[in-house]
Amino acid sequence: MVMTHYMELLSLNQPYNLILYMVIPVGLTELLVAMEFLAMYHMDSGKNAGFKAVSKFAGIVLGVYFTALVIYFMAKIYPSIKWRGYADVIAVYSYLIGVIPLLGIALLELNLIYKNASEKAKLKLHFYLLIFTLVVAHVAMIFGMVDPTITGYKAENGEMGMHMNMPMNMPADMPMHDHHKMMMQNMSDDNSTNMHMHH
Repeated sequence: MVMTHYMELLSLNQPYNLILYMVIPVGLTELLVAMEFLAMYHMDSGKNAGFKAVSKFAGIVLGVYFTALVIYFMAKIYPSIKWRGYADVIAVYSYLIGVIPLLGIALLELNLIYKNASEKAKLKLHFYLLIFTLVVAHVAMIFGMVDPTITGYKAENGEMGMHMNMPMNMPADMPMHDHHKMMMQNMSDDNSTNMHMHH
């Protein structure tokens, strides 16, 4: 199948792109969500100070990190993108839009916005920003895994990504690793494995 740029970016330069663009931001987001739940659960017991401290730290680090990541992406990768249909556009922009709530959380934790608001109002905004983050992140993941050709994209020659060109005479009982070798050889022969983002 043809990949969206979102999925292609994660698959290139393994495992570094996957770690930088997915593991770190998703891990920090999940940590933030967990700390928010635990802080709320222990709110009446007085044991929530530690959870709130971790939540604040994770929110600041995540906001700063993801902002830097998006700036790098916009400067180095975005200018060379040739869109592969609307699934590709939705996946990439949903990922990038995540900077809005995440930067907002960092600024909120640093007391640079909403300075004079009550703690309840700040908590409400924090929850809304976190929900916004989770929604756009999941939209990016869902559309990022879509084959752009099913949304109308017509791949050009040499841009077939991971298009599976399995020969009809491949033995059914061939071991899986031999299937893989044969498919990789066929894709190489057909010059159909150009998976680079030209950056």
